[in-house]
Amino acid sequence: MTDRFRLTIGQLNATVGDLPGNAAIARDAWHQAQAAGADMLALPEMFITGYQTQDLVLKPAFTQQAMAEVMALGQSLTGGPALGIGGPWRAEDGKLYNAYWIFRDGALVARLLKHHLPHEGLFDEMRLFDSGPISGPYPVGPARIGSPICEDSWYPDVAETLAETGAEILIVPNGSPYHRDKLDLRMGHMVGRVIETGLPLVYVNMVGGQDDQLYDGASFVLNPGGKKVVQLPAFQEGVVHVDFTCGPDGWQAEPGPMAPQPDAWEQDYFAMMLGLRDYLRKSGFSKVVLGMSGGIDSALVAAIACDAIGPDNVRCVMLPSEYTSQTSLDDAADCATRLGARLDTVQIEGARDAVGGALAHLMEGTRPDITEENIQSRLRGVMLMAISNKFAEMLLTTGNKSEVAVGYATIYGDMAGGYNPIKDLYKMRVFQTCRWRNDHHRDWMLGRPGEVIPPRIIAKPPSAELRPDQKDEDSLPPYEVLDAILEGLVEQDLSLADLVAQGFDADTVRQVEKLLYASEWKRYQAAPGPRISPRAFWLDRRYPLVNLWRDRL
Repeated sequence: MTDRFRLTIGQLNATVGDLPGNAAIARDAWHQAQAAGADMLALPEMFITGYQTQDLVLKPAFTQQAMAEVMALGQSLTGGPALGIGGPWRAEDGKLYNAYWIFRDGALVARLLKHHLPHEGLFDEMRLFDSGPISGPYPVGPARIGSPICEDSWYPDVAETLAETGAEILIVPNGSPYHRDKLDLRMGHMVGRVIETGLPLVYVNMVGGQDDQLYDGASFVLNPGGKKVVQLPAFQEGVVHVDFTCGPDGWQAEPGPMAPQPDAWEQDYFAMMLGLRDYLRKSGFSKVVLGMSGGIDSALVAAIACDAIGPDNVRCVMLPSEYTSQTSLDDAADCATRLGARLDTVQIEGARDAVGGALAHLMEGTRPDITEENIQSRLRGVMLMAISNKFAEMLLTTGNKSEVAVGYATIYGDMAGGYNPIKDLYKMRVFQTCRWRNDHHRDWMLGRPGEVIPPRIIAKPPSAELRPDQKDEDSLPPYEVLDAILEGLVEQDLSLADLVAQGFDADTVRQVEKLLYASEWKRYQAAPGPRISPRAFWLDRRYPLVNLWRDRL
């Protein structure tokens, strides 16, 4: 009987619905594990289907095909390591489970069922799956393995039951989505399980973008006592081999790679970049187009796009009117040149005059207002969508979270498009993220190094330029005030009284709350974008479109 156990961690990128493709990724990782002499390959939760499947997993044909794909894969892998892979399982009584399948030498030897089903924030697994009983450990080579599935590891009961029934190593398969500072949150829970059980723990997380969600990988290994001895990179795929040895005090992992973890600014940027890159790749797009205004939001989106797919695949389009300043024209051209992206110009004045003429008999006697401003924005959306359609380039929208929150964006205008890389980034963080990108370049970026966003774009007052001398602060509080109020209302669910007690002006707080609730219908129609905060718009925060309740002071 040997006292060594080698585990291969597959921190890999699955695509929802691509059953053969996900199986092929798993097969390749298994062959790498076999070549390394591993006893087991551990893949993430629901890997065969991709994650999250949402209601797709309720479709019987999909579930049956996923189960068949898992069985065919597992039965074909003989003469090498055991395989642990996540996938759905429908029992004979019709109940559907989030399961972890264990194969060894071509045979299914265990099937573990998720016990705790997450139902907060962006998760709603209680409407998809049945809760399974706490599964026992399973033998692999010289070791007995316990596998709490993702949420099961956030509570003591599953891990403690596994330890009491003979588990010697905990291998936790995960589909744990990213939000800022998530690594520290995970680590705290996993250290708790290690301290409670006295067992080493392997945290195996998925990586990659899926719709609005990012899976950051960052898998790790903890030894008894809670010491971290292996850390995989964030947001990058990896197949890593971890050796365990068994001594008088049980199994311990040998020290392995310790990839440094990026700070919060780099994590967010990597998440936004990878979210865009994977959304394009998994949707079948290789090029993008965006409206380049000469402002900071479109400059940041252009930079993220260049880093995601390379400058040659990014088209920026300037759509000026007589209200567009020469400064904006110069800044847009400067930014595109620094990025190495294509810049085209399309005039909107003729189209605007034609629309104005067509409506003149109806609007006669009225004064120009936001109606005429929105016509400009919507014409830009029409033209950008035409370019998108003609050249098969996904149109990116450029509204930050502050604008999305208060409706300071035109529906069917600058909100038109297929994806918004900065949807979950407040305006003040946009400024700082631009500074960060100018100061940093990483090997995972396909864009140019250096100061790619002109400092003048970062420094100048934001403006939609839809009327003479317009500034955002004509309609909104200063962004440092707006963002602080929005973080209180959106992220923390504070009352108006709470915010006034913090020193904010009562009328300003009322104004922001009114705008927030009144623009819910716009967000319902908005393009998806990467979730980088714990309270992103969509699944994290679900409000009625019609809502007449308002808080009172």
